[in-house]
Amino acid sequence: MNLVIMKTRIIKTIITTFILIIIFFTYYYFHKVYDFGIPCLFHLITGFNCPGCGVTRMLFSLVQGDIKTAFSYNQFLFILLPFILIYIIYKVYLYILDKEDKIIRKIPNYIWYILLTLTILWGIVRNISYFKF
Repeated sequence: MNLVIMKTRIIKTIITTFILIIIFFTYYYFHKVYDFGIPCLFHLITGFNCPGCGVTRMLFSLVQGDIKTAFSYNQFLFILLPFILIYIIYKVYLYILDKEDKIIRKIPNYIWYILLTLTILWGIVRNISYFKF
């Protein structure tokens, strides 16, 4: 393993993570102070919640440590979030150790089909008034 490549990849990972954190907390600041938010176009047009509605509020609640409220905003993505984070950490680990050239490799199609099916089902179920999500 080439240490120069490893150091370079660690620095790139740290810089990228830092930039993403700055972007997130900048948006968080503008949302809290100026009530600036990005509206869901699907919700504005149809009146229904899309599968992703509530993600921003969920993340903001997680930052504040309010897990119960975070779960109430989007249960589907709340449950998927740990798996997504584990996957990203694993891929970054492989990238830093020079086991892969890129962080993002092709995810098998069956995973995409499963996620797409679950997302569509979640989008339908969350709009049925009986369940009251």
